Amino acid sequence: MADQKDKQQADWKNSEIWTDSLWIIPERDKSGKHSGFYHGNFVPQIPRQLILRYTKIGDIVFDPFIGSGTTAFEAETLDRKLIGVDIQPTLISNIKSKIDTDSNGIKLIVGDSATDDVYKKAKNLLGEKRVKLSILHPPYFDIIRFSNDKNDLSNAGSQPEFIEQFSRVLDRTISIMDKPSYLAIVIGDKYSAGEWIPLGFYLMAVAQKKGLKLKSIVVKNMEGNRAKNGQQALWKYRSLHGDYYLFKHEYIYIFKKEF
Repeated sequence: MADQKDKQQADWKNSEIWTDSLWIIPERDKSGKHSGFYHGNFVPQIPRQLILRYTKIGDIVFDPFIGSGTTAFEAETLDRKLIGVDIQPTLISNIKSKIDTDSNGIKLIVGDSATDDVYKKAKNLLGEKRVKLSILHPPYFDIIRFSNDKNDLSNAGSQPEFIEQFSRVLDRTISIMDKPSYLAIVIGDKYSAGEWIPLGFYLMAVAQKKGLKLKSIVVKNMEGNRAKNGQQALWKYRSLHGDYYLFKHEYIYIFKKEF
């Protein structure tokens, strides 16, 4: 990690790493293997920035909610190794159809990231090595139901249950991370019954209680989504008459593990 930081500092003027706490992203990166077919995936620029800043070539990245493979494709492009987990077998199969997992250090597991079984498999894949960066992009509670699996976080029966399930994922993720290493939680908030629910801050508090040191809160702002669909005026009308503000941002909570 020291070599990576030395290189970044030596060539800081030409670095592509973003250093502001507000990431204004004009549009999703659709290059390479990235695809927007899966409604729950996040923009590739997020894992790319995290991987560039907190890992070096050959390091291992862990994603317990790998989904359609955004983090995996960025890890492959940047020559990092990765262990990714998802509860939906079809999503893992989709990633495998795009990546030669036998030759490039990308390893995938089908399973529930809140269970010990998944982490036993992850530890077997790691051997003596440990994870340098974990990127967690969980469902935003029940905004989108991603599967019919009762253990899917998006099917949690209540907000406390959602937070408890996430907490179990976090415990197991921390157990396979190096010292020191970094962990990022990417999540937005939601409305429920006319009330803003700050999911991100709840999960941030969970991570802090586990001893992770909060290093930064980055706000990601996605421009133009509604404008591109010709719905900007409609959404402004809905916001004004519905007594709420429009969601345009997500949070990226960045933690350091020092224990």
